Amino acid sequence: MAWVVGTAGFLGLLAIALGIVTLRTGWVLPTARRDVTRPKLHGLGALLTGASALLQSLLYFHILPSVSWEVHFFGGNAFLLAGLLLIALSQLLPLRRNPDHADPSGA
Repeated sequence: MAWVVGTAGFLGLLAIALGIVTLRTGWVLPTARRDVTRPKLHGLGALLTGASALLQSLLYFHILPSVSWEVHFFGGNAFLLAGLLLIALSQLLPLRRNPDHADPSGA
């Protein structure tokens, strides 16, 4: 069981790193680049999702002080669902259009 939680912790660190890169530079992984319309939301969602996985693994290995199972369960799920919601919104919301720029197809 420890290797599963350790793998989740590693993937959480990876998601946090990708979220930081996306927030700082706007770069998104090539597999998701076509679908993401709002990189900032995508980066914030990746940070929350990665934080959820990392916190769950740190609590499992007793690196962080122990909390009740309710806080552990519901807090981790809240972070995870909030991150997934932000990632979904980053793909579903339409592109922002700047009204100051002229329409390239119109007059």
